[in-house]
Amino acid sequence: MTNKYNSVLYTGVSSELISRVWDHKNKTYPKSFTARYNCYKLVYYCFYTHIEEAIAIEKVIKGSSREYKKQLVNAMNPEWKDLYDGLLEE
Repeated sequence: MTNKYNSVLYTGVSSELISRVWDHKNKTYPKSFTARYNCYKLVYYCFYTHIEEAIAIEKVIKGSSREYKKQLVNAMNPEWKDLYDGLLEE
């Protein structure tokens, strides 16, 4: 997730991506990181069969440099468009 200017990056894991992104967009939790930093754009995601694998990858991404995170986004979404609406169409 990122903000309007793509200046803040948030990494998280969820078993319900659509509803979790909706929470971020609507600031369901006003004291959360995404609410405080206006992270409402889904610019990267990936799916895993097992939650343990997703958590392990989340830790790798969180521990990586900003440049690495930007490379992940650019590989999937070079225009940094909000991918949320596309999830609703699937």
